[in-house]
Amino acid sequence: MSVTERPDFYSLVAKNRRATWGLLVAFFVLLALVSSTFTLALGAGLIGVIAGLVISGGMAATSYFSSDKIAIASMGAKPASIEEYPRLHNIVEGLSISAAIPKPRVYVVDDPAPNAFATGRNYENAAVAVTTGLLAKMKRDELEGVIAHELAHIRNYDILVMTVAVATAGAIALMTDFFWRLMYFGGGRRRDNDKGGNPVVIVGMILVAILAPLAAAMLKAAVSRRREGLADATAVELTRYPTGLRKALEKLDADSTVVQRTSHATSHLWIETPDDHRGGRRGKRFNDMFDTHPPLAERINTLRQMEGLGPYPGPAAVVS
Repeated sequence: MSVTERPDFYSLVAKNRRATWGLLVAFFVLLALVSSTFTLALGAGLIGVIAGLVISGGMAATSYFSSDKIAIASMGAKPASIEEYPRLHNIVEGLSISAAIPKPRVYVVDDPAPNAFATGRNYENAAVAVTTGLLAKMKRDELEGVIAHELAHIRNYDILVMTVAVATAGAIALMTDFFWRLMYFGGGRRRDNDKGGNPVVIVGMILVAILAPLAAAMLKAAVSRRREGLADATAVELTRYPTGLRKALEKLDADSTVVQRTSHATSHLWIETPDDHRGGRRGKRFNDMFDTHPPLAERINTLRQMEGLGPYPGPAAVVS
């Protein structure tokens, strides 16, 4: 896309929503393939499939209903008082009105690395948190861009979408684990006249058992990346000012500090993941398929196109 062909946030929102639902459909197709394959492979396969779905569904439900409490506790976030953080509350309240959602609870994480996250299964249980580093390093318009991005996750019900993705990936992982255990303990031995005894069928089943969890992890990461793109576009819709978020992302790209209290399980919640600052990784192209966020440079370039600017010159060109 040339600089003169500026993308608008409405088309980006529609594009990312279509892509997200397309990926979720692919998830369910993969789940159906795995279920039918293992039902064919094992005499008690259907029972195993149902058990896997029930267990993974229960785990997902527990995570879903406790997502806000788990995230806030694991990040070490503390409630932000209006008296101590009036600017932050003012921005959150104003953007919540623009997004037509109730004002979420506001938290602060005592960490010098600039970052932010949102959590909550619905509007009533939503929360947004920022680090002290973000408050110290961002100007008002940049902070508004970041907060708008996080409120967009709440407005777009991204926790629900990601819960569906995680639950589906979990069900596939449990079913493949169940398959391997039954095969190991002899559950896969079938009568000679059974189709399950066909070596070609058995090899196909083993390939599915190996590749399905890998495909599920890739799909889950792809859904997360699409939701990040959707949140960027929705943030511009709320602020009508792509420059604020663009400058904030450029500062994040130029800042190499990483939030201390984070892990692989929670890295997808932040507006910027630790992987954005890991360069020269062996097998980077393969690992990128499992990243939960698009590259910062890619997100910045999309916003620059909205402004009619040229390509992102890199973090060295960022001026505080």
